[in-house]
Amino acid sequence: MGLTIGVDIGGTKIAAGVVDEEGNILSTHKVPTPTTPQAIVDAIAAAVEGARAGHDIVGVGIGAAGYVNRQRSTVYFAPNIDWRQEPLKAEVEARVGLPVVVENDANAAAWGEYKFGAGKGHRNVICITLGTGLGGGIIIGNKLRRGHFGVAAEFGHIRMVPDGLLCGCGSQGCWEQYASGRALVRYAKQRANATPENAEILLALGNGTPDGIEGKHISVAARQGDLVAVDSYRELARWAGAGLADLASLFDPSAFIVGGGLSDEGELVLDPIRKSYKRWLVGGNWRPVADVIVAQLGNKAGLVGAADLAREPDPIM
Repeated sequence: MGLTIGVDIGGTKIAAGVVDEEGNILSTHKVPTPTTPQAIVDAIAAAVEGARAGHDIVGVGIGAAGYVNRQRSTVYFAPNIDWRQEPLKAEVEARVGLPVVVENDANAAAWGEYKFGAGKGHRNVICITLGTGLGGGIIIGNKLRRGHFGVAAEFGHIRMVPDGLLCGCGSQGCWEQYASGRALVRYAKQRANATPENAEILLALGNGTPDGIEGKHISVAARQGDLVAVDSYRELARWAGAGLADLASLFDPSAFIVGGGLSDEGELVLDPIRKSYKRWLVGGNWRPVADVIVAQLGNKAGLVGAADLAREPDPIM
């Protein structure tokens, strides 16, 4: 079908990239992310126009953090942008004069990994993104499964703990409260406060106080053997692996692909996740066990996946 443009809406910048049918990014254009919903629509259009210069483009795919309808046109709800029933497809099409599809950003990243990254060769994979929160995507039978209303795979809001920690979604005990970047920082602060003698490296990186600890400090400290930092990763992995075991009971994939910022830590986080997954997998000693593998495309996955999904037929046809 030719070249398409993928759009990744970040907290500080909006990136648009021209992507070919092999998943190669040929050019990109970035603009700052505005603060108002309508200005963000204008910025998306500006990023698309900047990226398309000199290219013959056949369509645009936008990855949006929020609930997107099955028709890939309207953002029902976006937690970080004041979009409510936002007709994003129509608004951007009117500005750029190209066919546009809108996808959930985690779905787009999952598709990118399945098609061009760690998922190549698999028909049935589940992707999770461990970042500030927890997202994911479902590919079964070589197809992205969005659900009847388009809002499937909101894994981060599976309730892991009844009456547990309050989540930003308004519920309690959601998986992302226990397996995410925010959770990792919380574990480290709590443990450093309780046993500072086991967190000397971590505390030094955090200006001497638990409140000064950030995610980047935990990674550095863990690689230097800081006991609290290592234990914090293990706690996150315990919850992440337990959730994967539940997803295996639902979907029985051949592989789980773990992406998001925390996946950059490689085996520091992947190895304990695998161990936890096998620990909680029902019948794990007697059944085939899915691979747990790290994502390959990094922060390009969402842009590449959104661009490729712009080539996919309408899922409700």
